Amino acid sequence: MDEPPLLILASASPRRLALLQQAGIEPDKLRPSEIDETPQRRESPRILAKRLARTKAEVARLWAEKQEDHSGCYILAADTVVSVGRRILPKPETPEEAEDCLRLLSGRAHKVQTGICLISPLGKVRQRLVETKVRFRRLHPQQDIPAYVASDEWRGKAAGYAIQGLAGSFVVKMSGSYTNVVGLPLAETVLLLKGEGYPVYTHWAERAVPV
Repeated sequence: MDEPPLLILASASPRRLALLQQAGIEPDKLRPSEIDETPQRRESPRILAKRLARTKAEVARLWAEKQEDHSGCYILAADTVVSVGRRILPKPETPEEAEDCLRLLSGRAHKVQTGICLISPLGKVRQRLVETKVRFRRLHPQQDIPAYVASDEWRGKAAGYAIQGLAGSFVVKMSGSYTNVVGLPLAETVLLLKGEGYPVYTHWAERAVPV
C-alpha cells in the first residue's frame, strides 16, 4: 500500500499542533515560516490574515521543493489576527504592551480572524477565513490586568491573551468557533484537508478504548 503524502505544518505554534492532534491528525513535519507580519498600509484585518497564511504556506512550499523526500506533500498554514474595529492588535513583546491590549479589550467586543491556507500535493491552493466575535467583561485596571500580565500567559499571543487559559474568565460572550480563538478553526481545517484528499481518519481507530 502506498504511503500517503506528507503533511507539513508551517507553524511553530504549539496550540495549532495540539488542535490538529486533537482531531487525530499528526503532521509529519513542522516548518515555521519566518516572514514579516507587519500590516500593509490600510490593510484590513481579514485581508492581512489571509495574506499571511498564504505567504507562510508558499514559503514552506519553496522549502519542501528543495527536499528530496518532501515532494508532493500537503502544506498547511494559518495566521490569526485580532482586531477592534479596523485596529489590528499586536503580539505584545513587553508587559506594558500586553497591558495596553487588555485595556483596549476591556468591556468591549473584538474579532478574531484566522486565515487558513492549504496547498495540495498537486499544487492546488485553497483558503478559508474564519471569524469569531468575542466580548470581554470590564477588567479591573488594578486587579485583573496586572494579575494576568504577571501570569506571562500573554507572551506570543495575538492581542496578548490565551482564551484556553486564565483569560477564559474574561469572556462574557462569544459568537463563532472557539478553536479559532485558540489559534486554528478545527472544523474548517479538517474540511479543507478532506476536500483535498488528505486521509483525516487514518489514526482514529487507534484511539478506540478496549471494552
